[in-house]
Amino acid sequence: MSGFRTLLYKEVLRFWKVAIQTIAAPVVTALLYLLIFAHVLEGRVEINNVRYTAFLVPGLIMMSVLQNAFANSSSSLIGAKMTGSIIFVLLPPISYGEFFLAYVGAAVLRGAMVGLGLLAVTVWFAPLQFVAPWWILVFLLIGGGIMGALGMIAGIWADKFDQLSAFQNFLIMPLTMLSGVFYSIHSLPPFWQKISHLNPFFYLIDGLRYGFFGVSDVSPFLSLAVSTAFLLMVSVVILLLLRKGYKLRY
Repeated sequence: MSGFRTLLYKEVLRFWKVAIQTIAAPVVTALLYLLIFAHVLEGRVEINNVRYTAFLVPGLIMMSVLQNAFANSSSSLIGAKMTGSIIFVLLPPISYGEFFLAYVGAAVLRGAMVGLGLLAVTVWFAPLQFVAPWWILVFLLIGGGIMGALGMIAGIWADKFDQLSAFQNFLIMPLTMLSGVFYSIHSLPPFWQKISHLNPFFYLIDGLRYGFFGVSDVSPFLSLAVSTAFLLMVSVVILLLLRKGYKLRY
């Protein structure tokens, strides 16, 4: 597994050397969301007997984890492809599994660091309960893994940064913003509640919220099952792409 360790170290070092941009900036952005929405709606909205500011925190944490895990693996691959440095990753005898685990592992780590950083600064603004901490950890890891794998798919598929931006702006961003970060889906009309249940990111946010407060819009076991199935699905897809060398070797 020396290839895995080396590639993982390279990917972690890649984002850590610009931590102000990759870690601090997303934390500040999410904190601004919290301050603005909390200022407008705190005291006017209470969801499942949870203060609105506290309700926001798990959603913002998961949204930040998802977006940054995706950004890490996708930007790394598209950058390596466009500069030609991807050849130095493909030439060594690194297995597809090691390749996959290194990129996804670095994406999960970056997402977790952003999430923990946001938690550290938001705990001063909202009372959090941590009812089921193991659920929190599990959903953070699954969420980061899903988006790390999706980022790899996008990075391999895209030939230029414009295509990658389109993938992020028209797919990832809407799915994360419309997954219950700022509201409970029970506040939606029945039709839109059904549509929300088709969004896999909804289950990640709802499951994480259960870990904090012990309340959720759907069963946490359903959220865990859907999230795990989605992680397995995107993992199989990216492993098949790596095996075939799609847009990497040819």
